[in-house]
Amino acid sequence: MKDTLEDLEQYIIDVIIHNRRGIRASMLRTVFWFLSGIYKGAVKLRLYLYRERYIHDHHLGVPVISVGNITVGGTGKTPVVELLAKSLRDRGRRVAILSRGYKSKRQRKHPLSWRIAAKLGLARKPKAMLPRVVSDGERVLLDSHNAGDEPFMLAHNCKGVPVVVDRDRVKAGHHAIRKFGADVLILDDGLQYLRLKHRHDIVLVDKTAPFGTGYMLPRGTLREPPKSLRRASYIFLTKSDGDSADIIRQIEKYNPVADIIECRHRPVYYQDIHTGERLPLDAFKGKYVGALSGIAVPESFENGCRKLGAKVQWHARFTDHHRFEEKEITQFIDRCVKADADAILTTEKDYVRFPKLPPGEIPIYFLRVEIEITRGRETFERLVDLIAQPRHVTQGMVSAELVETAE
Repeated sequence: MKDTLEDLEQYIIDVIIHNRRGIRASMLRTVFWFLSGIYKGAVKLRLYLYRERYIHDHHLGVPVISVGNITVGGTGKTPVVELLAKSLRDRGRRVAILSRGYKSKRQRKHPLSWRIAAKLGLARKPKAMLPRVVSDGERVLLDSHNAGDEPFMLAHNCKGVPVVVDRDRVKAGHHAIRKFGADVLILDDGLQYLRLKHRHDIVLVDKTAPFGTGYMLPRGTLREPPKSLRRASYIFLTKSDGDSADIIRQIEKYNPVADIIECRHRPVYYQDIHTGERLPLDAFKGKYVGALSGIAVPESFENGCRKLGAKVQWHARFTDHHRFEEKEITQFIDRCVKADADAILTTEKDYVRFPKLPPGEIPIYFLRVEIEITRGRETFERLVDLIAQPRHVTQGMVSAELVETAE
């Protein structure tokens, strides 16, 4: 069942980005184009209802910093969230990260019969489920299956920063404030999450595809129209290694006032998944390797390895957030062993979704990548200082907000 759904997902992606040809693909694109018009109308209506206060957002009494984008997948939110969380932590703020835990294992709900009986007063009303705490700032408490791969990575890499997962991030924010004393909340993938009031919106734009395919979902990869960039307080232009003047001019048509910070994903080291040994970036220069990944843009990872000198001769690509099974990995290992490859390389995001594997005939390394600001470092530091400035909030304000949300 899982394989069938993932095959369908990959087929739809191929249709959207024109990797599929023929009458059936063309007909699907026509259907998707019609549906994208409906989706665009729904997005505009929702934004209007929040903007005109027909639907109210919630204030939690602490600054909420949203990190998000207007397209689906591949802009590099996780390293930016990590950089921001560490910077605020180092300024003395009690930071917590809120995530929805995309593709994590769903929490079990009470049976429908029990919920109906509780509503009729025939059974005790079940207690609301608490958000899942991936990390309390000291220990990682959940695995990637229960937390989601990105929250697990953040929990592992951001010591001293609690990570809380729940689809209801208002509830998750309350929990982080009550349990961990958080005084700054970072909302991972939060641009579209309007129920929680944002102090600042950081919006990521991929320089290589700033507005996706140019169409709204499901015909294209846009979650919102490009003019939604006007909600951004700061714009991070990711994957920016060279001249960005043309892209910046396009962005400024939609938001001429937001500060633009340019950044790139900087490889740091390779790490053996079994021993934890770290190797320098030139360790596989001139060596033949296989690349294994399940990310939105696998070509970017493979080309990144090539830029570091590795000869990527074999690759296995899976859908984004794919939950790997041992059989899938061992099949690729066997393929690389037979071809006499020197190693298998993967991403850190993929590695956290691996099952536990015994050491094999060929070493497997993940490539550790961090965000590096290439232009606008002073702007970023000013942003961090602005958020880190103490803001006194009375207990009454927080209590009133808790009551409002509970209602």
